[in-house]
Amino acid sequence: METLAELRAALVQLNADANAILDLADKESRDLTEDEEKQVADLMSNFDKTKKKIDLKEAVASRGDILVTSTGRTTESPRPFVEPIPKGDDDGGFAGGVAEFATCVRDAMNPAGRSVDERLATPANFHREGGSSDGYMVPPSFRDKIWGLVFAEDDLLSMVDSEPTDSNSVQMLADETTPWGSTGIQAKWASEASKFDPSRMETQGREVKLHKMFAFVTATEELLDDAPRLESRLRVKAPEAIRWKATDAIMYGDGVGKPKGYFGSDALVSIAKESGQAADSVVAKNIAKMYSRNLNPGRAHWIVNSDVLPEIMTLQIGSQSIWTPPNSGFKNAPGGFLLGRPIRFSEHAKTLGDKGDIQFVDPMGYYAPTKRGGIKFDSSIHLYFDYDLSAFRWTFRFGGQPYLSAPVTPKNGSNEKSHFVTLNERS
Repeated sequence: METLAELRAALVQLNADANAILDLADKESRDLTEDEEKQVADLMSNFDKTKKKIDLKEAVASRGDILVTSTGRTTESPRPFVEPIPKGDDDGGFAGGVAEFATCVRDAMNPAGRSVDERLATPANFHREGGSSDGYMVPPSFRDKIWGLVFAEDDLLSMVDSEPTDSNSVQMLADETTPWGSTGIQAKWASEASKFDPSRMETQGREVKLHKMFAFVTATEELLDDAPRLESRLRVKAPEAIRWKATDAIMYGDGVGKPKGYFGSDALVSIAKESGQAADSVVAKNIAKMYSRNLNPGRAHWIVNSDVLPEIMTLQIGSQSIWTPPNSGFKNAPGGFLLGRPIRFSEHAKTLGDKGDIQFVDPMGYYAPTKRGGIKFDSSIHLYFDYDLSAFRWTFRFGGQPYLSAPVTPKNGSNEKSHFVTLNERS
């Protein structure tokens, strides 16, 4: 007969096999085949049977503990029962924060000698997902705070043109006509009693897929017993990783299983170095040309690698400095201003001299639909019994691409403009 540990290990493997099939279909952006649907159904059927065996064994074990206690014999000391804290508005009763919730989930997943906290049994916290085993939903207030952390700081994810959707794919309608062009909506002069000839709105429908991003965190038994460190891990580190990955995709994503970034798109305008310009240098004319080629410079900001700061601090046009140091009231310009527009230092920008070390971007030129509800945060359904680990997971879906498929040709002149401008390599 299988031991309880063997049954739990089998449960983990069945769930992993089913997820592998689903993840493959999701990665290939397709529905499950009939054969795959049957495989998943068989795995879930075996999963439920195995879960029932585990429940039965655990029930027998718990009754054994009662008998031991009633006869006066002692065994391993059970974990002291924590009196439930009255339920708050949205915290599921876990006033101690996400660390307290995670610790209770850990105990519930490995209940030998421990009482399952009754707060986990409330409808707000208990759920069953996709026919799999039972799990515990993170209380709403914790999920809201995590979402807030992801979008709280200066990053492109919080500045692009985003809209929520319930779909995994949306149609973006783009109108790239200009008031001076020969297509699209036109204004015309009319003579008396003349016929009005209509113009036609020109839009292009483009499919934008939402891609899944995840942060999967494992925590040791020792970490789970150390609430302050766990709070830091769950509430800060994982959202930082999501924010970093999303911003990097907005800039450099190749569109394969992730959003299409502006840096590799046809909408990017690249400014060549000046004749005779020294390697790894920045001159005032570089900055002036970049500014002149942005479609909406009054709404744009500079994204700069901090390696570039020594170069731009000394830039002048005549006797006038084009760099202005930051003032205490300008929180959106930690690096000061270039030609009056704020500088934001970023590790996403390339190092000095490489293409992309200085970028002048208008984030609203990038369309990024996100899954309604934001980030989904769950505890793991199972404990990694063999390694004494618990797991926590964040999932987030978003897609994106620049609005422009190519730079815009101005009415007068040949220098095309875009929402996204960068300086070419200087080597």
